[in-house]
Amino acid sequence: ATLQVTFLGTSSGVPTRARNVSAVALRLPQRSEMWLFDCGEGTQHQFMRSELRLSQLRRVFITHMHGDHVFGLPGLLASLGMAGRPGSQGVDLYGPDPLERYLKGVLETSSTRIGYPLNVHRVRQAAEQGLIVYEDRDLTVRCTPLHHRVSAYAYRIDQKPLPGRFDIEKARELKIPPGPVYAQLKRGETVTLDDGRTIDGSTLCGPQRPGASVVYCTDTVFCEAAIALASGAD
Repeated sequence: ATLQVTFLGTSSGVPTRARNVSAVALRLPQRSEMWLFDCGEGTQHQFMRSELRLSQLRRVFITHMHGDHVFGLPGLLASLGMAGRPGSQGVDLYGPDPLERYLKGVLETSSTRIGYPLNVHRVRQAAEQGLIVYEDRDLTVRCTPLHHRVSAYAYRIDQKPLPGRFDIEKARELKIPPGPVYAQLKRGETVTLDDGRTIDGSTLCGPQRPGASVVYCTDTVFCEAAIALASGAD
């Protein structure tokens, strides 16, 4: 179960015939969810050329407010609304302080109605104080300030440690009947079998395996903070 990275745009400043402006998608393992990092103009066209499903978009992380990183965002969010998605959770956006003002201005002046919740989070405090930007049971997101002409941030996504490999032979030797119980044991849970035995799943699993990590860092001059954030990343 690895993090899947799709480069939707890697050109800087303006698009070229072969490369669109900045956007990178991250598909999350074992859930039908996708995160987007930056959203330059034309990103939704790039989605159409990819295997990704825009309906799975759940979070958007913006590094900075230059047009080649954000001009595709209002259009993409508007298209999502017209498709009747996403669900009641809506989309969470993370980025510099002006992100909310920018979106509000474009959507209001173009009379665009977004039929789902848009939650905008400012990352400046987390970046400056080394706090976690976002965390759930599987992943954490951190960020750090970069050196650019405007406020800019790099992001790091870390998968939490994965359970150790499940020893299926040992489970068979213990005469544990196959079925849903195996999934529970693989997760390291303690299970009571029909015959009354209590089995601690962690005793059937090897040592925890490190999760994957991805760093998204653009538009900066040499910067010690970026090196620190990216240290040891995959």
